[in-house]
Amino acid sequence: VHLVESGGALVQPGGSLRLSCAASGFTFSNYVMYWYRQAPGKERELVAWISSAGGMSNYAESVKGRFTISRDNAKNTVYLQMNSLKPDDTAVYYCSGKNNWGQGTQVTVSS
Repeated sequence: VHLVESGGALVQPGGSLRLSCAASGFTFSNYVMYWYRQAPGKERELVAWISSAGGMSNYAESVKGRFTISRDNAKNTVYLQMNSLKPDDTAVYYCSGKNNWGQGTQVTVSS
């Protein structure tokens, strides 16, 4: 199993980013996929998940209405669209699936 996140960057408050996670080594379309994040000095928290076919998803209260998780099973990729970013969203973002993790991508929200 191999998960590779990309798309992290430094962005100003109110800005947007789209994270991607490319998966390989397993049947991607069979698995729920997750996005987590970990801020400095804090525990890793679940941000969002999406069902295997993409028909169901759920979000942490802190990101509801601002973040959208999606997936493209033809491309073995899961996305996290992040809008109206806040400094509190600063963290390393990880995707997870089949009990495996990517290496993470840094998102920094700062003016």
